[in-house]
Amino acid sequence: MHGEGDGLPGLIIDVYGKTAVVQCHSIGMFAERKAIAEALMLCASDFISAVYDKSAESLGRKDGNAWLAGTGMGEEVCFENQLKFKIDFVNGQKTGFFIDQRDNRQLLRSYSEGKSVLNTFCYTGGFSVAALAGGASNVSSVDSSSRAVTLTDENVELNEPGCARHQSMQADVPEWLKTQNELYDIIVLDPPAFAKHLDARHRAVQAYKRLNIQGLKRLKPGGLLFTFSCSQVVDRELFRHTISAAAIEAGKDCSIIHQLNQPPDHPVNPFHPESEYLKGFVLMLR
Repeated sequence: MHGEGDGLPGLIIDVYGKTAVVQCHSIGMFAERKAIAEALMLCASDFISAVYDKSAESLGRKDGNAWLAGTGMGEEVCFENQLKFKIDFVNGQKTGFFIDQRDNRQLLRSYSEGKSVLNTFCYTGGFSVAALAGGASNVSSVDSSSRAVTLTDENVELNEPGCARHQSMQADVPEWLKTQNELYDIIVLDPPAFAKHLDARHRAVQAYKRLNIQGLKRLKPGGLLFTFSCSQVVDRELFRHTISAAAIEAGKDCSIIHQLNQPPDHPVNPFHPESEYLKGFVLMLR
C-alpha cells in the first residue's frame, strides 16, 4: 500500500514473507495502528502471520517500533524477480527494502550482460544483484554506510555464492566519484532524497546536477546512466532539466531512452502530484 495515492494517506504497508511491516507518517494513522494490524490479520490471514510497526523513524516516537500482531525474527529472506534478498525491517531504512524500484532493477538486468556496472548508494544491493543476474562482467557497489555494504555483500552471496565479479566499498559517493578514473558501461545513481521540503529544493537540484555530472564523466561511449530522484518537491520536469544541465556542463551528448516511474502498487493521486515521488531516466551516452 502506498502512502498518499491509495486513499489511506500517511500509511505504508510492505509485506516481506509472512510479515506485514507498517509505517505511519501521521499521528492519526499511528493512533489506529492496532486496528490496522487487526484488519490485516483478519483479511489477509492466508499469507500474513505477523505485523510489525516501524513508525519510530517516521514520527520520532520511542514507542513506534513494536510487534502489533504475532512475532517474527526481524528479518526475512524474500524473492524479487526470482532473486533472493535478506530484509532487515527492524534496523533497515524505511520498511527495510525499496520495493518501488523492482521494475527498474529488472530493466537494468536486461541491459547488463557482459557490462561493467557501478551501483552507487547501493543500500541492500538490489541493482547490484540484478546486474549480476543479468550477466554483468563486473559490478562495483558503493555506499557511505558500512551496514549497507554488509547487506549488499550478503545479498550478493545469497544469489551468487563466492562471486568474484562483485566488489563493494564504503565511501561518500560524490567525493569518491571525483577521485575515480575508471569508466563503466552502466552507472546507477539512486541517492536518498536530497530535499524533503520546498526550502531545500534549490540545494537539492544543485546536488543532483553535481552528482550527475560526475556520473556522466565516468561512462564509456555508448554507456547507460540510470539516474533517479525520490525527492517529492523535485518534480519530473525539474529533474529532467537538471539532468540536461548536468550533461551540458559535463560536455556529454546523450539521449533519454527510458523514463522510469514507481510501480502500479504505488499509485499517484492526481490531486496530490507529489505522490509521483520516484522519477528516473536512462540516458545513453553518444
